[in-house]
Amino acid sequence: MIVLGCNGFTRVSEFFAEHFGAVGPEKHYLLGHDAGAALLVDGELVAAVEEERLNREKKTTDFPLRSVTWCLEQAGLRFSDVGLVAVPWNWSPEVMDRTLAAIMAAPMEPSARQHLVTGMRRLFSEVVSPEAILADFAARTGFTPDPDKVVFVPHHLAHAMTGYYLAGMKDSAFLVSDGRAELASALTGEIRDGRIRVFDESTVGAEYSIGLLFAAITRFLGFVPNNDEYKVMGLAGYAEPPVPNPFLEHLVELREDGRYAFRRPLATDDPRGLEPLFEEYFGPRQDTLAYQARVAAAAQETLNAVTRHQVRALEARTELNHLLFEGGVALNCLNNTPLFEGSRFEDMDVSFGAGDTGITIGAAVHAWLHHPDTAREERPAPRVTPYLGPEYDDTAIERALREVEGRVRWRRLSDDEIVDQVAKLLTEKVVVGWYEGRLEHGPRALGHRSILANPSFPDIKDIINTKVKHREPFRPFAPLVLESDAPRVFDMGRKSRSPYMTFVFPVRPEFRDVIPGAAHVDGTSRVQTITAEDTPRLAALLRRFTALTDVPCLINTSFNVAGEPIVCSPSDALNCFLGTEIDHLVLGNHLVTKTA
Repeated sequence: MIVLGCNGFTRVSEFFAEHFGAVGPEKHYLLGHDAGAALLVDGELVAAVEEERLNREKKTTDFPLRSVTWCLEQAGLRFSDVGLVAVPWNWSPEVMDRTLAAIMAAPMEPSARQHLVTGMRRLFSEVVSPEAILADFAARTGFTPDPDKVVFVPHHLAHAMTGYYLAGMKDSAFLVSDGRAELASALTGEIRDGRIRVFDESTVGAEYSIGLLFAAITRFLGFVPNNDEYKVMGLAGYAEPPVPNPFLEHLVELREDGRYAFRRPLATDDPRGLEPLFEEYFGPRQDTLAYQARVAAAAQETLNAVTRHQVRALEARTELNHLLFEGGVALNCLNNTPLFEGSRFEDMDVSFGAGDTGITIGAAVHAWLHHPDTAREERPAPRVTPYLGPEYDDTAIERALREVEGRVRWRRLSDDEIVDQVAKLLTEKVVVGWYEGRLEHGPRALGHRSILANPSFPDIKDIINTKVKHREPFRPFAPLVLESDAPRVFDMGRKSRSPYMTFVFPVRPEFRDVIPGAAHVDGTSRVQTITAEDTPRLAALLRRFTALTDVPCLINTSFNVAGEPIVCSPSDALNCFLGTEIDHLVLGNHLVTKTA
């Protein structure tokens, strides 16, 4: 069985701009962001890529034509070979009726209500209904799928299935939380033998979305919602939350069965509707670090409290000992470690596809597991790797190098020579672009499209932020560490690994002066653990670097600049290298420097 997962809509960005003013800072406040495709062949995930990596438009919502085409070409398949197309949305007529009923019941001006109702009806008929999605697929690909072979998977169930598959298909309890799906913003349940059971009494509607509340706070602080929430996480480390926390004292109400509510529901027609309340809590908005950090710390504590409440209720409903946390809220790694440590679960997984980048995987898995032809097949644990995207050979790399000949010089080295030369370079205060193998999937660079540096220099963070990444100086960087060394360097608690940068751990006191460039102001780090099995050359580099310096970590940040997607092709890498103050570039087995 061949299943193609597909997320993205040709007209959704244009539609939201025209009808809902979703432009500028609001441009990601819409459906279909993180468009992409994934391909499952007989239960094996053989390819997945985000459309932004190929069309170079960050968080694109466009139909993923490039991603779909690449996935099929990677597997040597044609559209006619695809058995099922899986879409991680299910905007059925029933869902649309419930959406309109909720709008009619919401408190708002009649003119605003009518505008919203009209816009939603047109959105449904022109963009997101099953008929519109099928027409979009046919128009963009030239292939008209059999409607009976297209599976519309509810968005949150796609999230849950992503976590289930990427955690090895173990029976698990799950919490899914994000901005909003078709109707809800969060749900809990269990997955046993591939079958999902939702605990309906714990479902939280979109009007009480902790993800949308966090997005509203992101917007209030001057950042882009549904894109810059990680900036709020970074700011939270610069302050203690106020006591009492006004969000918890006056806005959030924790209820039975893991549900929660806001005393003032989010206004569907006004994404800035809570800002007067925020100013009532914290005073008029200021663009100072102290003000932003205080609000961010309060927001972070609130998100932690809400998800902890949900997990406690989930613990009471299930005897399963493994927890999956998926959805955009699960990318808030500051929350994940205390959430797990405070639970009774024996382990907790947050996948590299926890946000909407991964829902094409989950939709494909859901369609595969529930198809009559495969439902009773034996299903071995899948091989899990984030390195699912395009790879470029020496011919492509050297062609890209020749295109910028005169601006760079390069040497082709063996793997051992690359490891030795780059380890020696990294003993100094330099920044290295590291590019190898297949592109990683998800929002974080995991060692195949990374920028590396020596964390022993206290000012290396400022150098990378200002001269390379072109971003705010308060932003921290993550360390990569060998999985075997991680407990020695970080207080890992009950976790033994963190391969996808989805957990944050305190740096042990004896290493705070050893890796100051990879520790946040609060003494924590968002850790990536690596093994020789998963990333052999990167692990060899880290071992060699440690042997030279006695420093057991390297800084790892994504190979891009602010506002651009992570690089995909060799030309993308060279453009970033030449447009920044990155000192050296590894392109496969080519060590590249600038001529001037």
